[in-house]
Amino acid sequence: MLVQCGGLRYIYAGIVQTLKRAVRTMLLDTPICDFGWQAPAFALKTPKGTSHSLTSLRGERGLLICFICNHCPYVKAIITRLVADAKTLRQDGINTVAVMSNDYQNVAADSPEQMQIFAEKHGFGFPYLVDEQQAAARAYGAICTPDFFGLNAELRLQYRGRLDDLKMGASGERNAELLEAMRQIAKTGAGPAAQTPSVGCSIKWRGE
Repeated sequence: MLVQCGGLRYIYAGIVQTLKRAVRTMLLDTPICDFGWQAPAFALKTPKGTSHSLTSLRGERGLLICFICNHCPYVKAIITRLVADAKTLRQDGINTVAVMSNDYQNVAADSPEQMQIFAEKHGFGFPYLVDEQQAAARAYGAICTPDFFGLNAELRLQYRGRLDDLKMGASGERNAELLEAMRQIAKTGAGPAAQTPSVGCSIKWRGE
């Protein structure tokens, strides 16, 4: 009987771990945009140690903050298009920054060293910052990768939608929703009323 109980405990522990892994990797949708929400300040570093703050990153007409990581298939699927859109937005006075908030101690593919490789591979024209304590992700309420925060010149939230309407692995013509929304924000300071949530893998929180 003791052996049976011990075996049951072992099975139960295995089920719990499996459920925890499932929760950590589950897909999430971003919330509806909270128009006018004031973006909280942060100071984060690149893998090489260069420090950036919210105000230093702000463009003349706004800032796009992208919570991403290296290993998420949803990030990998859109990263080339994101880099291209960020380059276009710079001409409109909108700067871009990417933030990696995953617990890289438990996800080696998201380590600072791998971040640097990922950024170089995809030709990032913007900083890729390590959210070491996950404080920025919590302050912003980021929940998944990718999770986009489109801010106007006053650093107030105006966009919390997806990059575009292409499905995973698809190519061809697309509705560049984030690009057009940020261009509108650059011109008017306000984002579109209709926004489609971004979808991605949940952020890997430390201790969860």
